[in-house]
Amino acid sequence: MGDFKKVAVVGYGGVFPDCKDTEAFKEKIFSDQSLIRTWPESTKMGKQTRSKVSGYVSLEEQFLEAKISPMRESQYPDTYIDQLKRIPDKALSTCDVSSIWAILSAMEAISMSGWHTEDLQSERTGVVIGSATGGYEIQRKAWHEFFYVGNKTRTLGPHNIDRVMVYREAANVSLLLKNKGICEAVGSACATGLGNIGYAYRLIKFGIQDRIICGGVEPTSLETFVGFDAMMVLSRGFDPDKSSRPFDRKRKGFVCSFGAGIIALEEYEQAKKRGSDILGVIEGYANNCDGDGDMFSPSYEGQRRLWNLLSEDVNAPFVPDVIKVHGTSTPVGDAIELFSITDQLGQGDYLISAPKSQFGHMLGGAGSVEFITALLMLEKQKVSPCLNSDELNDEPEPIQKKPEWNGTDRPMAAFRNYLPQATMDYKINNVVCLNYGFGGTNSALLLGKP
Repeated sequence: MGDFKKVAVVGYGGVFPDCKDTEAFKEKIFSDQSLIRTWPESTKMGKQTRSKVSGYVSLEEQFLEAKISPMRESQYPDTYIDQLKRIPDKALSTCDVSSIWAILSAMEAISMSGWHTEDLQSERTGVVIGSATGGYEIQRKAWHEFFYVGNKTRTLGPHNIDRVMVYREAANVSLLLKNKGICEAVGSACATGLGNIGYAYRLIKFGIQDRIICGGVEPTSLETFVGFDAMMVLSRGFDPDKSSRPFDRKRKGFVCSFGAGIIALEEYEQAKKRGSDILGVIEGYANNCDGDGDMFSPSYEGQRRLWNLLSEDVNAPFVPDVIKVHGTSTPVGDAIELFSITDQLGQGDYLISAPKSQFGHMLGGAGSVEFITALLMLEKQKVSPCLNSDELNDEPEPIQKKPEWNGTDRPMAAFRNYLPQATMDYKINNVVCLNYGFGGTNSALLLGKP
């Protein structure tokens, strides 16, 4: 490893569907509960939307209130009010909901990390936070005021741009912390959350920063939801808690959900020296692109190369105890992911966890919230379940019937024993986290015990 630095996880925080705080999230995850509900914003659209379920987070659940100008016809908010006074009003003036969630989660992660003001306001402290989509709700209401109502631009207020810019979450967190190091956002579709953590890991590993607040966010947005509903890739026809069904024969698509996961990373020896409670160690990270020119379909070859790249970064052979899968509940994606894992690892002693079965697909926040789930698995020595994987296909998948297929010829049902349907006690020393996104982007991270 040469002079490469070791990277420790020293804190985390998040915003989660149907959970008042992180403790509630922990309790629900390991008691096999679903955080997916019928979403009133979709149901009120009637037949305009097919899917009616989501792991959504409302303003009220986060003790937020939209402040709306009487000058406007639409419900476009001038700003948001934090009813618990956690965030200064000045900071709220440039925030959309996504930025507020990022700030609240970062504050929680920093409190857990034990960093002080002088640590934060340093050239050695960075912020790397991204989201998959950009301020759709803010834009829709602003354009309504301008294009349809005909109001002058001044009625939009001075903060329309900064509340929709692509790195708004990172910028608002950085402004609050007053860090003097890096402030960036990595956007890689549904791999965004894990991608930002992986990028932050490299910045510390190569000695560029000593500590970083990082992760991903996806704010509740009907605009995002209807875009995926139009693609006909969302789950429908099941009760809310049965809607997300990774690997199940009856899976129809993913549940569009929302949330935030923010992580505090620190150079290991520094964290150890100051007596930090080290929650985990990032032992390796890899990312790549499928390279097949397909925007949407996952690639068995791309995922197989990803495993090889992760092994190179870890610089040692390994078989993880748990694989935290992307597991979206899409017909092709789940099959390719399961086959790429089992072909790579063989008949080993490992289990597969599918967090999206409990809270759906948080898009830009998926990888970082699922990273928190992996941290909790290490802490509790429990594997979170793959809910609703009731029946696996015992016939070959369509992808296996194609002449160019060079993976296993065994059906998905042959791997039933790797997919626990309820929380399991298990000895866990490390977890591989996997996330993929549109455009063929892939990310893999090995998280180990301290």
